[in-house]
Amino acid sequence: MRPFRLANETALRLCELVAAFAILALLSPMMLVLALVVLIDDGRPVLFRQERIGRHGQPFQIIKFRTMHAGKRKRLPITVKNDVCITRSGAWMRRCKMDELPQFFNVLRGEMSLIGPRPEVPEYVQAEDELWRAVLRSRPGITDLASLAFRDEEELLQPIEDLDTYYRSTLLPAKLRLNVNYQQSRCLSRDFKLLWLTARYSLFSRGFDRQQVLQSFGAHQAELAEQHIRSVPA
Repeated sequence: MRPFRLANETALRLCELVAAFAILALLSPMMLVLALVVLIDDGRPVLFRQERIGRHGQPFQIIKFRTMHAGKRKRLPITVKNDVCITRSGAWMRRCKMDELPQFFNVLRGEMSLIGPRPEVPEYVQAEDELWRAVLRSRPGITDLASLAFRDEEELLQPIEDLDTYYRSTLLPAKLRLNVNYQQSRCLSRDFKLLWLTARYSLFSRGFDRQQVLQSFGAHQAELAEQHIRSVPA
């Protein structure tokens, strides 16, 4: 499996644009229904915009379907399962990752890719850190190996008392290491596998096994996340 080269970036970007446009065209009826569900459930606004840090540290506005009650402010940009701020429609949209669908517009605008490190909010980005500098060389994506491996992040974080410290010191570094390792060994077959597994576990989450998913991308991937997995309370 041959890693991607910089010379392939233009062709890859063209493929992403075609794929994003096709997906938006295909899923536009579903997205319209989701917008109506949000509107009926909790009113306006339908979309949620938040500043994230993109490639080379450039900020941009990520777009999602709104899944939290309008006007409610959270102390931390971290969400746990059964958070009181989450709306009824938001709960199942987050479980199936359908709130992420508007991000295909971010792909069309060149702010995101289909595959790449998930963009973080500014307060969690440390541009002077070597690991972060490696991550920020890539355009952020709708999915990546870390977001697939920790797709149940909200459930994992639920028993944690000091969410901010735990996220900064344990979970976030584990995700960053997975991101860097994946980018270094990236190839077309691995990308197809990642997209397939993301779609599969978004629609059918039953049977999800984090270690099995990581092992399918190489034993080293599982080792990178092992410390985090052991540290999550039972």
